[in-house]
Amino acid sequence: MDKTSLTALARQQLKLAATSSSGRSSQTVYGGHQRHLRQTVIALGAGKSLAEHDSPGEATLLVLSGKLALICGEDSWKGSTGDMLIIPAARHSVEALEDVAFLLTVAK
Repeated sequence: MDKTSLTALARQQLKLAATSSSGRSSQTVYGGHQRHLRQTVIALGAGKSLAEHDSPGEATLLVLSGKLALICGEDSWKGSTGDMLIIPAARHSVEALEDVAFLLTVAK
């Protein structure tokens, strides 16, 4: 069995995002592209975003710290620490309303 502190990993990714030219950083916690389940901690600096992209399968987003907006067409949902958002099966983007770290879970 493996044990990972998502809190510590979120802090680490936020520090890396702060020094990255893109303002973001990520680390896969479990799985990968060769598995059905993938979990990744993603950090974005305030004002940074993940550009609009297709949904890779069933997915959720759990906000570990900070605030974000999940945008899908005309719809937008805000999430803050502790919130879980179901990612729609359509093109969407994520925008950091403040420094944010979240756990993205994808099942293909």
